[in-house]
Amino acid sequence: MQNYYKLTPKPKLTLTLTLKLNMDIVLEFAKLLIPAAAVLYGMYLVVKSFVQKELDKARIEIKSKNTEVILPLRLKAYERLSLFLERIAPNNLIIRVRDNSFTAVQFQQALLNDIREEFNHNLSQQIYVSDNAWNLVKGAKEEIISIVNKSAEGIASDANSLELAKRIFEKMLERKSDPTVVALSQIKDEVRTLF
Repeated sequence: MQNYYKLTPKPKLTLTLTLKLNMDIVLEFAKLLIPAAAVLYGMYLVVKSFVQKELDKARIEIKSKNTEVILPLRLKAYERLSLFLERIAPNNLIIRVRDNSFTAVQFQQALLNDIREEFNHNLSQQIYVSDNAWNLVKGAKEEIISIVNKSAEGIASDANSLELAKRIFEKMLERKSDPTVVALSQIKDEVRTLF
């Protein structure tokens, strides 16, 4: 029995041998795993860079195509709003709408109807211009309507259209600025930023 104990390795030696074998396996595994991880990370960076460049290129292409389509529409909207403002400017509006057979009340209604029709015809242009420009256009329309209505106050119902036209021009001269000119100036500034 004594020989048997001599031939069996001591448990301490077995544990040390097992730990050494396990460490060798771990080291060999690490020798394979670390370079593989480095290669994978490098591939990840290359693919990520490639995909990012392709996405940037696609965005630029989409933006370019949008510009080709949207820019003419925006310019047309600014053009139509400019024409609207010119048409509702009192000096142009009165000349265009005035009829010598109109009474002051009929002339007032004709002016207001013309302003509203012009505005309704151009309502869809608001999606192509800035909020600030659109608000100035709406404000100009409202101020011109207000000037026409205030000018008509106190005029006899049987007065002719010339009397109302004179009052409108007087009210415009009392003002520091013409609302249509202010809005038109903003529109021109925005168009300049497009180029």
